[in-house]
Amino acid sequence: MSAPTSTAPHPGYPAQLLAVSGRALAQLVRTPSHSRRAEAARKLARHSLWLPAAGAALVIALMVAFDQTEIQLMPARGSPGLWPIRILTDFGKDEYLLLVMGAALVALAFVAAGLHGTRRALLLGFGTRLQFMFLSVAVSALVAEVLKFIIGRGRPFVGGKANPFNFVPFEGTGAYASLPSGHAVAAFALAFAVSALWPRLRVFMFTYAIVILLTRLALLAHHPSDVVAGALVGTVGAMAVRYWFAARRLGFAIRGDGTIVPLAGAVSGRLKRVAHGASAP
Repeated sequence: MSAPTSTAPHPGYPAQLLAVSGRALAQLVRTPSHSRRAEAARKLARHSLWLPAAGAALVIALMVAFDQTEIQLMPARGSPGLWPIRILTDFGKDEYLLLVMGAALVALAFVAAGLHGTRRALLLGFGTRLQFMFLSVAVSALVAEVLKFIIGRGRPFVGGKANPFNFVPFEGTGAYASLPSGHAVAAFALAFAVSALWPRLRVFMFTYAIVILLTRLALLAHHPSDVVAGALVGTVGAMAVRYWFAARRLGFAIRGDGTIVPLAGAVSGRLKRVAHGASAP
């Protein structure tokens, strides 16, 4: 009589969910492995020098020559006709963007835990890209909050006058949290992240970011120099997060000259084909 064969029990759903979540987090902190990461780091360092330098010069020029004039041309704060702008501007609020992307990451983990093989791999590949977008906004927003606290620039007409040089460093309240604009930071970080993954969306995403930037001016929430500074912080922050992912071979490849490009292969297209096959009778 032959001995009965033993079959290892298949891990249950909770164990699968824990494994999927653990791997998703572990990949973010693993040791960098890309052979060309040094070239990419040098390119990032160059951009991180000249972009802030050029941006700082522009911000100072706007403070001196344009901020006061621009905010005096805007409608009064709280004008009833601005209600569509107040709705539109919330599409650039970092808390809302992070909440939506965070919820999507949690939902993706729950779905992936119930899949196996190619379907799980494809979904987790998209999840890596979603992690990149989430962290691009989160890291940039965190840097912006630190800068707001240190700089302490008053919002337009705080103190009763159109004074672009109203600074109270380390004041820590919303009235003195004008520089940089948090909405501009989040919108430009998201625009850069999405464009880095899917270059064909570049025009659409940066149009969205510019619209958010303009809403902050129309609502007298910020000076022009605030939104320019926010755009710069969001862009550089997302660039740094992109390097972090590329150095770990997550979602991006690095060319010989240090240029970071999205990994070949349209994950979204493959996901559509898999979904279509799963729903076919």
